[in-house]
Amino acid sequence: MTNITTADQSAHRSRVLANKGDIFASFDVEDFTVPKGRDEEWRFTPMRRLRGLHDGSAGDPVAATITVDSGDGVTVNTVKRGDDSLGRAGVPVDRVAAQAFSGFEDATVVRLAGNPDTVTVVVDGPGEDKLAYGHIVVETEKGADAVVILDYRGSGTFADNVEFVVADNSRLAVVALANWEDDAVHLSGHHAILGRDATLRHTIATFGGSVVRTIPRVKFTQPGGDAELLGVYFADDGQYFEQRLLVDHSVPNCRSNVMYKGALQGDPASDKPDARTAWVGDVLIRAEASGTDTYELNRNLILSEGARADAVPNLEIETGEIAGAGHAATVGRFDDEQLFYLMARGIPEDVARRLVVRGFFGEVINKIPVESARDRLSALIDEELDTVTL
Repeated sequence: MTNITTADQSAHRSRVLANKGDIFASFDVEDFTVPKGRDEEWRFTPMRRLRGLHDGSAGDPVAATITVDSGDGVTVNTVKRGDDSLGRAGVPVDRVAAQAFSGFEDATVVRLAGNPDTVTVVVDGPGEDKLAYGHIVVETEKGADAVVILDYRGSGTFADNVEFVVADNSRLAVVALANWEDDAVHLSGHHAILGRDATLRHTIATFGGSVVRTIPRVKFTQPGGDAELLGVYFADDGQYFEQRLLVDHSVPNCRSNVMYKGALQGDPASDKPDARTAWVGDVLIRAEASGTDTYELNRNLILSEGARADAVPNLEIETGEIAGAGHAATVGRFDDEQLFYLMARGIPEDVARRLVVRGFFGEVINKIPVESARDRLSALIDEELDTVTL
């Protein structure tokens, strides 16, 4: 585990960051100052709605409820803070993540071998007006091929860290579904490390909750790694969803692909806050990461007034010896040409608009390598569309 002192922190902050991956990290919440809304990492986040997760005023936590539906090839253990199985995939990079690491009672460690059936990890919120912290580790053995679904549900305030340790020549597909009740506040750090010729398919789907902020960070440790980060989100009136990710190419000949798509619908007449999303995608190609092939994409579809989306792609390249790199991000309304095409073939306008939205999300959903997850996400999108006046 990394032990970083306050002196180390001061020295770190006194110099200019070398790159996006050069950021202070610590397991100790006291090593972090209280974040402010003007800080770059928090400039989009509604700090007043975090219920004290960021400044230590959240109150006393209750135990988190985490259950694992497992079978052959799956080992589940409960460990305490300080166990050697914790902290290998990454170290908290903000005060909330450090608070979550300092605050959990038990961590859940899931080890996967061979080709097990889909593993479902259910995280139940602590309940309205209650607080909980959690920590989950998902680890593959060499050569394993596994699928894990993280199912976040219920209400309350919750912060956690999730680690993915993907061993050499193994393959891990993860679908994290945040379908919280309307009152929920959830801040989560996802940390993944990939071994030689390892493959990660990581999907985040956010549909429920008042404030949901997820920070995925992926690092390649050996050549041949392949990471695909997918995301879908649908924000309604009063909801704030944020994804802030980093893909760190630190070794040669690895590939990454990022594709996030979101839709927003608001109601200017409502007394709730506007529907709001923020997506920040950082991809770093270090000087030693020759042969890298990467691309990141974020698309946002505004369905009504009273909605706002921010999209910030960042690509930092320290070597010219790469296979390819690019990024794109858009925020817009319906494509009039698509609507015209459908309506010209006799499809009513309201039906045509729904088809456009489904097609918009379909590009991401069809990439998810878990049929049950694809079906569930499609159903959730249909539920959202039932409440939209397009």
